[in-house]
Amino acid sequence: QVQLVESGGGSVQSGGSLRLSCAVFGYTISTHSMGWFRQAPGNRREGVAAISSGRTTTYADSAKGRFTISQDNAKNTLYLQMTSLKPEDTALYYCAAKRGGLYTSLLLRDDAYDYWGHGTQVTVSS
Repeated sequence: QVQLVESGGGSVQSGGSLRLSCAVFGYTISTHSMGWFRQAPGNRREGVAAISSGRTTTYADSAKGRFTISQDNAKNTLYLQMTSLKPEDTALYYCAAKRGGLYTSLLLRDDAYDYWGHGTQVTVSS
């Protein structure tokens, strides 16, 4: 059974940093595509950052230059380092896993993923 467990969310002031973690069980992340998504109240879920099975990374425009996606294969854990946080980054952040590969153009599409965590809340105050 595949389980994704996010952690690392919290409340920070504008300009602060957080590192989100996603521990994955029952699934080897090193050979599959993984992504981070977020959903703010009243908004649809959107892709933030993703890493393909070929280790290509891609970012939403809102995340470029501020967020970094990475993974530790030994720990089977995905990370999202977030810096220069803004109030508009406030959302519930989810990690997602795709069985197999994905075209780069699909990495930030939530309907392309097979498994989801329950999310971790990030709140950024001004």
